[in-house]
Amino acid sequence: MSVSSTCFFLLFALISSTSALLGIGRTQSVAVSGRLICNGQPGSGVKLKLYEKESTFDVLLEEATSDSNGQFRLSGSKTEISTIDPKLNIYHKCNYNGLCYKKIGITIPDNYVSSGKTPGKTYDIGTLNLANQYNGQTTDCIN
Repeated sequence: MSVSSTCFFLLFALISSTSALLGIGRTQSVAVSGRLICNGQPGSGVKLKLYEKESTFDVLLEEATSDSNGQFRLSGSKTEISTIDPKLNIYHKCNYNGLCYKKIGITIPDNYVSSGKTPGKTYDIGTLNLANQYNGQTTDCIN
């Protein structure tokens, strides 16, 4: 990375983080829901985290676990100049006996980002079978 691109990156990161502190930008919100299963059984107690992706560190909007039927709904809001870039991380142990967790990341489309503190619509991921392998699935020990 060249010196000029490094400086631009650092300036952008600084502006992004200070704009939220100064109240510059607009409040935006997002919600996501779905159901998790593992080998045909409800994926209950699965850890879920809703983040807003940033160039430096992702910002946690909400954390929850799936209910006894494997269902969940998370929502959150953030003030930012540009459109927020939300993602859902799912941490599970379906068909996995390691010390860490399998992590599935799902990017939420921009058209599910609402203006204001309360989401206008919810992105429904449907029923997700955690026993399947997904593109970009990783192992995560620090979640």
